[in-house]
Amino acid sequence: MSDLRDSMTVRRCLTFATGLLECLCFAGAVFGWASLVFVLKMEGYFSSLCVNATINGTQVLDCSGQDEQFSLVFTIASFMNNFLTLPNGYLYDRFATGAYFSPFLSPSALSVLLFPALSFIAVGGILFLMTNMQVGNLFGSRRSTVITLYNGAFDSSSALFLIIKLLYESGISLHASFLFISACSTIHLFRTFFLLPKTTIPYPLPDGYTYGMTCGKTKTFSPRQVATKDDTHKDDAVEGMPFNKDSPPKQEKSFRECFLSWFFMLHLMWLSVMQLRHYLFIGTLNPMLQRMTRGEPSLVSQYINAFAITQLCGVLCAPWNGVIMDRHKGKPRSPGTADLRASVLSLFLTALQCVLFSVCAATPFLPLQYLTFILQVLNRSFLYGGNAAFISLAFPPCHFGKLYGLVMALSAVVSVLQYPCFALVKGALGGDPLYVNVALTVLSMLAFIHPAYVYLYCRRLASQRAKSKEADTSSA
Repeated sequence: MSDLRDSMTVRRCLTFATGLLECLCFAGAVFGWASLVFVLKMEGYFSSLCVNATINGTQVLDCSGQDEQFSLVFTIASFMNNFLTLPNGYLYDRFATGAYFSPFLSPSALSVLLFPALSFIAVGGILFLMTNMQVGNLFGSRRSTVITLYNGAFDSSSALFLIIKLLYESGISLHASFLFISACSTIHLFRTFFLLPKTTIPYPLPDGYTYGMTCGKTKTFSPRQVATKDDTHKDDAVEGMPFNKDSPPKQEKSFRECFLSWFFMLHLMWLSVMQLRHYLFIGTLNPMLQRMTRGEPSLVSQYINAFAITQLCGVLCAPWNGVIMDRHKGKPRSPGTADLRASVLSLFLTALQCVLFSVCAATPFLPLQYLTFILQVLNRSFLYGGNAAFISLAFPPCHFGKLYGLVMALSAVVSVLQYPCFALVKGALGGDPLYVNVALTVLSMLAFIHPAYVYLYCRRLASQRAKSKEADTSSA
């Protein structure tokens, strides 16, 4: 029995480590778009859209059409990344763990193939994240920390395109780099078939839960087998147990009730406005730097490298948010409110970071963009990790996959506004993004409504409980 527990511990740790590596190296590569655009421009993608123009009597090469096309590629890919989370979530719930990642790039002569190429990369990456977030279910009171850590690794993986950019500048072709990444897909397949279980990992873990995979008639590692009822496994299930063992089990809310609740609606707004700000920043970073540096290629390359390097810190920033949300676990708490109270600080800090990031991004001062990059990666790490963690705290676990997929899909619809914003800047605003940046900064402030509502809800619930307790005491 001791050997069985040791085997389970090794498998659990190996699953966590390989999942972290998977997310860190591949899952969010699409968000390193700014680095890849730099290479694609040098390769001549959409170069036919560049035209000669006369500005103040000087002949210049106007590539605004090329920039607009690149922005459209990223808009569609980021939309697919989020919107397909909903059907992928249903498929995931039905067919359990597994993901596939198929990166490829088209030759510059067929630039239009960038649209499906980047979309495949985006969709494959989000499947990695969805598959691996359930690993947090294995870690009991540290569940939110693990979930946010995986989301941080997802953010950091955007540095993959920086590596491709640096290799390209060293003489390695874009085609060779992507062939190598495609070959790495075999690693993901091996992990899926030989490490992950065929069914989803439940939460909370049942008493005596044995983690492993089912292989033929082998029963030793069946994920639903009850091996023992020792205290070690009981600790993993404590988080989901009722606070009063004598009280009847609480009836869970239906999916419809969760979807129509103020919690979900305000959380959707919280995610959507900040995600739109991030997507527009990433999608327009290259032309923004072109404008600020007056087209100096070496300076543009320097700032893009700096941006991509800061993305690596996402995996270090995200767990801070998980620690904030997990800080009350294991302590005496009031039923139903302590976890939500813990989330208020996380939601507020995320909204504050976004406003500060947006203000810096709207300031046309080149050296300040280093601070913008730092705030952007910090905020993005908090945003996506906090999104998953809040849904896991505020709603019944049985609806997590559907609600997570739905909030990502609906926020994707809002994120499509990034393309009209880009077209507005390039058209009516003459390339000056100031007014759009100011509008997005004001829009980002709406995110403060969500933590305020959660705080007032918890305070109202605590007040009602205190009055009920006083009434019971006086009647006694």
